Amino acid sequence: MFDVRQLQVLSEVARTGTYTAAAESLGYSQPAVSYQMRMLERSVGAALVTRSGRGVRLTQVGQTLARHAEAVLAALRTAEDEVAALTDGGGGQVRLAAMQSGCVALVPAALGALRRSHPELEVVVTQTECHRSHRLVLAGEVELAMMCDLELGGTDGQGALPDPRLLRLPLLSDRRCVLLPADHPLAAAPTVALAELAGERWVLESGRERFLAACRTAGFTPKVAATSDDQLTIHCLVANRIGVAIMNELGVGAHTDPRVVARPLRDWPVRRIFALLWPDMVRVAPVAALLDALRATAAEHHHRMLGTARLGAGVP
Repeated sequence: MFDVRQLQVLSEVARTGTYTAAAESLGYSQPAVSYQMRMLERSVGAALVTRSGRGVRLTQVGQTLARHAEAVLAALRTAEDEVAALTDGGGGQVRLAAMQSGCVALVPAALGALRRSHPELEVVVTQTECHRSHRLVLAGEVELAMMCDLELGGTDGQGALPDPRLLRLPLLSDRRCVLLPADHPLAAAPTVALAELAGERWVLESGRERFLAACRTAGFTPKVAATSDDQLTIHCLVANRIGVAIMNELGVGAHTDPRVVARPLRDWPVRRIFALLWPDMVRVAPVAALLDALRATAAEHHHRMLGTARLGAGVP
């Protein structure tokens, strides 16, 4: 039988790549981490790490055990959360990591509904990039993440392969849109091709690798007039004719300005948004309540966008 503390040490060594960093993360001394690893290797009967430069690298045995250690530690965290949910009178806490557009368009409404239905439940929100949300779920630092496939992948737009250890629960999908001044010649078009915008000045986010690759494919290099990762700032810059911009559909509806219209980009991959969690977490009542609220809010947003399309306003 493996010692849970030793599995925690192995998991942290696998995550950080050094005994020193693992010790700092766990609040141990470096010799204590070394001792726990030696004891675990003695139990296993095989080496779990080898030296690699200034750090360590897991052996095949170490990788296998670390993978199972993550599942064991996640199950223990689930048990703690489930027991706490049963003994705290219906309250509890859920930690949620979410991407920016989700924090703008879905999370506030979901938390508002949850506050009315489960007033004793506390939700702690962290806005962060999708790849970091994935790590936070794996490490047990959040119970639930809201993220999307395209932001996990490379510049090919295909997204990352699902992590077989974790559960993906679909919420909705959205399109990539271009923000234009309301009197722009393309503002009345139902959709816009990227090549039609070759001569424009652009307001871009700092994470722009996929967009720049698409521009190269379309035969041009965009003229960057401004860089901002704040969606309200981007809207205001477009409204004041500093440049055109691109934004996912979730972020488009968060701010309304009659001087700005949004039109979907043609031939751009649809982004699929989902909740990510360890499978056992769906049995934890506070997590299930938050999931229900996110699903309901996502469905309302989808129907609202369909209504907007029928009226011919905003995103068609």
